[in-house]
Amino acid sequence: MTVPEKRLDQIFAALADPTRRRILGMLLEDDMAVTDVAAPFDVSLAAVSKHLAVLAQAGLIRQERRGRITWCQIEPHGLRNASIWMQGFGQFDPVDLDEFERFLENMLDSEDQAAEISES
Repeated sequence: MTVPEKRLDQIFAALADPTRRRILGMLLEDDMAVTDVAAPFDVSLAAVSKHLAVLAQAGLIRQERRGRITWCQIEPHGLRNASIWMQGFGQFDPVDLDEFERFLENMLDSEDQAAEISES
């Protein structure tokens, strides 16, 4: 498997998980400390850290240590390889981060509504 193929596998595997998509949506708004990323989730900090590691390995986010705090930020060109690959099918336009943000927000709204329905 070539490096670009491996990177594509990592990107699509990272995007396949709804928690990681939600994290990406949060990071589209602003850089965040790992503890702030973890706050809205009902899982351990270690579990969120594993999700962040997957996103970082896929090249979708960067993590930077500032003092005692690890900050996360979106990698602006992280989806470039996936976008180029999808363009090869002639059906997809280049990834627009604003459009991607709207997609993630819609997904989160749908997941929240589904969770509310299942709780009632």
